[in-house]
Order: sequence, then structure tokens, then C-alpha cells
Amino acid sequence: GAIPADPYIATRKVSEKEKLRPEAKRRIGMAAVELLSPQDALVIASGTTVQAFARCIPNMKMTVITSAMNVAMELLDKPDIQLGGVIRHSSASVVSEYAVRMLDNFACSKLFLGVDGIDPEYGLSTTHLQEACLNRAMIASATKTVVLADSSKFGRRGFSRICGLGDIDHVITDSGTPPKMLEAMREQGIKVTVVPADEA
Repeated sequence: GAIPADPYIATRKVSEKEKLRPEAKRRIGMAAVELLSPQDALVIASGTTVQAFARCIPNMKMTVITSAMNVAMELLDKPDIQLGGVIRHSSASVVSEYAVRMLDNFACSKLFLGVDGIDPEYGLSTTHLQEACLNRAMIASATKTVVLADSSKFGRRGFSRICGLGDIDHVITDSGTPPKMLEAMREQGIKVTVVPADEA
């Protein structure tokens, strides 16, 4: 449950992040699927944990809006809207002011958000300024924000702040997350779901 001495995060390629904690991400994705309802209109942000969630989504009628190319590829057989913009190769996502403006036209039931860092004081963060701006627009477009983050993201800070903990509704993580972090979120009224960590 120790917190890294250096909480700041460097940008990593999505191909590298995919190899980190795949079983925890799969379990987080399976828990997130339990929140889905028919006729949902979802926003799914970028990241390898939300990609794992997209892979778990059953064949049910819903609309999915995403900025992530890898998420869109997982959902080719489902109705989806790909937000346009400039490709950010390190995260396989698109970012732009156009994508932010597109979200003004949508009212979605749930956002599933991946982040680079979660810190009780700093809040949610990512390593990229435009990604943070797009994530804030996603939060504004959704009735409920669900953060999917494995335990390695806690106590970490990316360069760009997305929002405070008070702006989210639910966090799904694994049992490697420090108990003090879980308690801090619950104290702010955030629902927390904990799945088993990776098997040894």
C-alpha cells in the first residue's frame, strides 16, 4: 500500500500500457459491464483499462461515443460515434477543440473514464493537456461518471488535471489500492467497487 516517492507520471505508449496488469484491467472491465443497461448512451474515454471494458461489453442495444481508436475497434459491431480530431499516437485517441464542441450536442447516461493518476488532493489527471480538456467535456455531457483505474494509478499525478474527486460518482479499482485512498473517496460520497488484484 505504499505510495511512490515520485508521484509524477511520464507519458507511455498505449502498446506499453496494454501489457501492464492485464488481468486487473479485465476484472475491472467485467465489473463495469454490470452497470450497463439496455438503451444506454455511453461515452467511453481513452486508455487501456477502458479498452478492456469495451472488450467485455455484451451485444446489447446502446449508443457509444468514444475518442479512442482502440475502443472503437472493439465496438465495430455496435452503434458508435467516433469523435474527430488529431490523433494522439501515444494513447490511440483523438483530441481537438472540434471533439469538445461535438460533446455539447450529446446527453449521455454514463461516462467510463480512464485516467493516468488519482490523488486525493490533486484529483484526476492525465499527461496531456488536450486530453484533460476533452475529458472535462465528457464529464459535462454525462449524467454519471465512472472511473476505471487499476491500483497503480493511485497516489500519482499527471501534468494536466481533469477534475476533483467531487466531480465523479463511482470508481472501480482492484484490491491493490491503498485502503486510505479507498476511504478518502468514500468520504467524498464516491461509490467504490474493488475487484481482486492480479493472481500471483
